[in-house]
Amino acid sequence: MKLRRLKILPPKGSIWRERAVFFLAVIIGMTHFLARESRITSYMTDDPQACVNCHVMTPVYNSWMHSSHREWANCNDCHVPHDNIVNKYYFKAKDGLYHASVFTARAEPDVIEIKEASQKVVQENCIRCHVQQVTQVKYDGWLEDHNENRTGRQCWSCHRTVPHGKVHGLSSIQYNIAPLPTDSNDNVVPAWLTEAIEEK
Repeated sequence: MKLRRLKILPPKGSIWRERAVFFLAVIIGMTHFLARESRITSYMTDDPQACVNCHVMTPVYNSWMHSSHREWANCNDCHVPHDNIVNKYYFKAKDGLYHASVFTARAEPDVIEIKEASQKVVQENCIRCHVQQVTQVKYDGWLEDHNENRTGRQCWSCHRTVPHGKVHGLSSIQYNIAPLPTDSNDNVVPAWLTEAIEEK
């Protein structure tokens, strides 16, 4: 049995062939343009600056930049599962598509609230990183109900300001600019100072 070639384009000489080629080129070009403009490949990395591709994440990013977690954990360390790589990228894709659709529809809330599925992931990651503190028996003597709280509640019910601080929402932080001055591609040190440092 011979396999026939799948013909996508109209036959040669047809008036529709040129139009089909033109529209295919437009679709491919627009797809490439949108992928480049949205920095789609940056979402496959663990770089926290990928999160501020959307300006609505600027307050969250900046509050993380001023937290102790900045030195030890990036966004993916807390916000995606780490049980296996397939689950990690599935969760990133699902959340990313949801965030992109909300942002594209301009339906983002003033205060971003963590969804139930994400709460479970963040809780598991808190315990994964802080397992020693969670299982530490010595706290039971001087922290009331620590045994019940560390297993029966979400960590942020007590640790509310970790790592995103007290102030949340787009309107709560005026003139928020990101990723500057944290952008690693731009040198914020003046040229004259760089030269003076290099001379020493």
